[in-house]
Amino acid sequence: MTQTIPEAITIIAGKGAYPRLLAESARAQGVKRIAAIAFRRETDAVIAKWVDEVHWIYLGQLGNMLDALRATSIPNAVMAGQITPTHLFRVRMDMPLINLLRRLPERNAHTIFAAVGDAIRGVGVELLPASSFMEKHMPSAGLLSRRAPTASEASDMRIGFEVAKTVSRLDIGQTVVVKDGTILAVEAFEGTDAAILRAGKLGGAGGVLVKVAKPGHDMRFDIPVIGLHTVKSIRKAGIHAIAVEAGRAILLERERVVERLDQLNVAFCAMEQPL
Repeated sequence: MTQTIPEAITIIAGKGAYPRLLAESARAQGVKRIAAIAFRRETDAVIAKWVDEVHWIYLGQLGNMLDALRATSIPNAVMAGQITPTHLFRVRMDMPLINLLRRLPERNAHTIFAAVGDAIRGVGVELLPASSFMEKHMPSAGLLSRRAPTASEASDMRIGFEVAKTVSRLDIGQTVVVKDGTILAVEAFEGTDAAILRAGKLGGAGGVLVKVAKPGHDMRFDIPVIGLHTVKSIRKAGIHAIAVEAGRAILLERERVVERLDQLNVAFCAMEQPL
């Protein structure tokens, strides 16, 4: 981080390794106190080993989350980790969340997260960028894998980058899969892994996965992430090459991810927007 390291932060923790790695990195950079707000049936319980206190709540309980933020008396928070997309339609929402959603003329990741961010600010807590403390996990432009993309794969990466930028601008998704110039799958609300698997079923092996950040993306939430779970979907779908946007994607457990992709002979690049 280029700004002053805060004395304390609260991590609003979703699933996967992201919250744990954020806590580890924040501690290494000098944050003295770390609290976590964790979601039952979503957040990995291991988070308790990396923070000073955990407040467990159920998904959909906005009022309880705001109460927990007040209880920590910490002025800064970071959102880290995803929520299983289908769970968002199966939760029991409290009245604060119901009222928040009723006020939204359009409901998508951007509008919902922005509204939640406003509610968090309303209790005196400022949301820091989701990339805070995670700079070493955000690759700069270049080849990350042992194998470089073929000419055909590089062409698909360029096509996928432009398409992904367009669909993300429309708040549809941040990921596309391309094969031989054909768009096999565009990520929607089902999430990255489901889109990858759908592409594999449609086009078989040989697809190119491209993941970008939305133009003008609010970096407080929903930053593109690649991790070991994504690699499992990549293997199942027979993806042959991956491109993420340089400096705007988080690569969790980088050494293990790259090692596994090298074993699968998958080309992996961080790229800037093509000219």
